[in-house]
Amino acid sequence: MPKRTLFLNPPSYENFDGGASSRWPATREIESYWYPVWLCYPAGMLADSTVIDAPPHKLKPAEVAAMADSYEFMVLFTSTPGFANDCVLAESMKALNPDLEICFVGPHVGARPAESLQACPAIDFVIRKEFDFQVVDFANGKPLRELGGASYLDHAGEPAHNPDAPLVEDLDALPWVTPVYKRCLDVERYNVPFLKHPYVSFYTERGCPALCTFCLWPQTISGHRWRTRSADDVAAEVRWTLDNFPDINEIFFDDDTFNIRKDRVLELCAKLKPLDFTWSCTSRVNVDYETLKAMKGAGCRLLIVGYESGDPQILRNIKKGATVERALKFTRDAHKAGLTIHGDFIVGLPGETRETIQRSLEFAKRLDTETIQVSVAHPYPGTSFFDEAMANGWLTDGSMTDAAGHQVPNIRYPDLDQKEILQWVERFYDEYYFRPRAAWRIVRKAMFDNKERRRLAKEAREYLALRAKRKEYALDTHP
Repeated sequence: MPKRTLFLNPPSYENFDGGASSRWPATREIESYWYPVWLCYPAGMLADSTVIDAPPHKLKPAEVAAMADSYEFMVLFTSTPGFANDCVLAESMKALNPDLEICFVGPHVGARPAESLQACPAIDFVIRKEFDFQVVDFANGKPLRELGGASYLDHAGEPAHNPDAPLVEDLDALPWVTPVYKRCLDVERYNVPFLKHPYVSFYTERGCPALCTFCLWPQTISGHRWRTRSADDVAAEVRWTLDNFPDINEIFFDDDTFNIRKDRVLELCAKLKPLDFTWSCTSRVNVDYETLKAMKGAGCRLLIVGYESGDPQILRNIKKGATVERALKFTRDAHKAGLTIHGDFIVGLPGETRETIQRSLEFAKRLDTETIQVSVAHPYPGTSFFDEAMANGWLTDGSMTDAAGHQVPNIRYPDLDQKEILQWVERFYDEYYFRPRAAWRIVRKAMFDNKERRRLAKEAREYLALRAKRKEYALDTHP
């Protein structure tokens, strides 16, 4: 019999989304939670396993620790901001059940396996990069020393690293994650402000050939090799999801980048259109109008687009592989096709100055996407941005989150310090959303939809509370 296995996205800071399928694990400006998709793949191969996603289900560390005796093996998905808290939890569970075998997975331990093992004695081993089949094999009795990509301490207490496992090439061979959601999770608890609630998300592919220096996932987990599920397999999971979650309002395809290749997107659209449902996805700006129109016709509603910056040199510095001109044309085409856009921007990227940030802000106003997110630039271990920051002395000794898990800068430049980076984030939001055009979009939503009005009021309260906390941080850290 397989070991009784717990797959855990652990509790950490309040409302902290450490297992987020995005590049910024953190406590969000507005409370939101992404699905623990990575943990649900191996859980789908172990019928008696349990997935616990503690943050959206409001489970506290003591409540999770009390479950230690119920399991023989635990797989914990960790992140750089949450690692210290995750170690405390693992140690408390090990104390309650010394026989519990604990594996940590995720970008942080993949990038720093030896350091992670030595920092946390409760960890028996880590799996670097993709971990689907390795943790299932271990649960089924395969010896640790035969697991590809495993790192552990040998009998002498020295780090040992098994050779990397090959990437999963046949994604259709993986189980669907949505039956695991049905078995273990409450979909009502998952909320992202720009997605329709309730929603369900899963992947149609893995890997991203883009070389963005800051992007965490392709550099630490999924790799740059692009691998896809068949259109038939994606459509079949969509059909199962619609049948088994009749109350959901949207499916989100949470790929690194959904529309990398036109022919595949058109094939997917042909399979999805007859299912008559609303969906959203990630996107780069190199998608043509014909493809965008086909996506809209197949039920696509919204695109999450990483614009990052409106300064041409910053885009070159981060190897974005996109231009300002191409981004503007893409946005016009997407709006012409009837698609909504959530635009992502980053403040504090290499080469950033007050002038480049102002240029990005003006660029965002020209794009005029329906919603935006402005993130603090964080050089995560395992990324080339981190290596660049280390080489140039940009990293500070501070954490990348405050005491509540919110993003704070841990990087500074000669003419741009942490306090000013935070100030620019706030200014970016203010100048963008307090324009008459943007403000009217929000007011119009609230006027004609009671549910939307309540949601917007809640989000406004949360964001204003966060701003107050950020001001406290800036005053305490930079008097």
